[in-house]
Amino acid sequence: MGVCHNFWTQRPPPDGHEAQPLIAELCRTDESQQGADRTQLKKRRWCRTSFLGLFLFLVVMVIMMMVILKNWISPSTTNPEATMSVAIQEKYHVEYPHDYSFILDEPEKCREQNPFLVLMVPVAPYNREAREAVRSTWGSERQVLGKEVRLFFLLGLPSGEETEQLQEKVLQESKEHQDLLQSNFIDSYKNLTIKTMVMMEWLSSRCPNASYAMKIDSDMFLNVNTLVNMLLLHAPKQNYMTGMVARRAAVLRDPSSKWYLPTEVFHETVYPPYALGLGYVFTLDLPRKLVEASRHVKAVYIEDVYLGLCMRHLGIRPINPPSSSLFQGYAGAQDRCHYSSVITTILRTSQQLLDIWKDLKRLGPAC
Repeated sequence: MGVCHNFWTQRPPPDGHEAQPLIAELCRTDESQQGADRTQLKKRRWCRTSFLGLFLFLVVMVIMMMVILKNWISPSTTNPEATMSVAIQEKYHVEYPHDYSFILDEPEKCREQNPFLVLMVPVAPYNREAREAVRSTWGSERQVLGKEVRLFFLLGLPSGEETEQLQEKVLQESKEHQDLLQSNFIDSYKNLTIKTMVMMEWLSSRCPNASYAMKIDSDMFLNVNTLVNMLLLHAPKQNYMTGMVARRAAVLRDPSSKWYLPTEVFHETVYPPYALGLGYVFTLDLPRKLVEASRHVKAVYIEDVYLGLCMRHLGIRPINPPSSSLFQGYAGAQDRCHYSSVITTILRTSQQLLDIWKDLKRLGPAC
């Protein structure tokens, strides 16, 4: 009606005989347009309602899928066994691979001196007594059978009481001897795998021209002369690791054991062959390969076992030394003849090392 009225009032009227039919036609056109508009409006409302319903349906489905996936991937908190499994895995988790850095470093020393053999001694920050004993005995050997030998100690960060004072002493010791390497992980027994792999990273990047390296504990006797002689006569140039090699060693499931490893962390019943961590020798092509292998092998806290797992991943087996008597455990009371013929023996105190070394170096035949 509005359109008819507007048309009539806003425009000059047509001739009388034409006005009524024209008005009727315009009104019919207006009514048709209004009907079309109402139909279009209904369609729009239906589309909006349908879209909203579809959107809500999809939201509900996504939420349901997330709940299902969460229950499938993560163990239920109502399941005690599943909860215990997660707790065990967290307890024995080893934070490696990880981007550790060096607080103390000797970046050019090994590169510039090109040693034949690099001795790496992992030791706790507080144990300066052991470091001094090594420095004054087998660690003092710089040239053996015409080959250059270099010594480095590897430390993590101190923890517990008087941490700042201890770290200050470590920094002072580093300035004095320039043989300390310290990385930014907490130094502890459970972090020995981290310590070992950080050592491998350092050797890979800092000692590209060295031939061999030995990881050896600070409570060990080491006859460097016998070691270099063995390397010159019997050692391959690549893919080589030797020491006291354990084969088919059983995985210990007794929680009271120092080397306990639960099935949730390592399900196999025996370990692959590995060289015992008290002292093993390897070619300098291995550190880079072991670091690369570690990206594919889940870390365990037993460091020598972990190297064995990485070696297995690489398809390389540690080999036995030329004689089983070269690398020894606790040997008890022995004379200088014994120490002149072995490469390693476990000792009980730093003083014992000092006494043995003094006796070994005195004049006269060893045997």
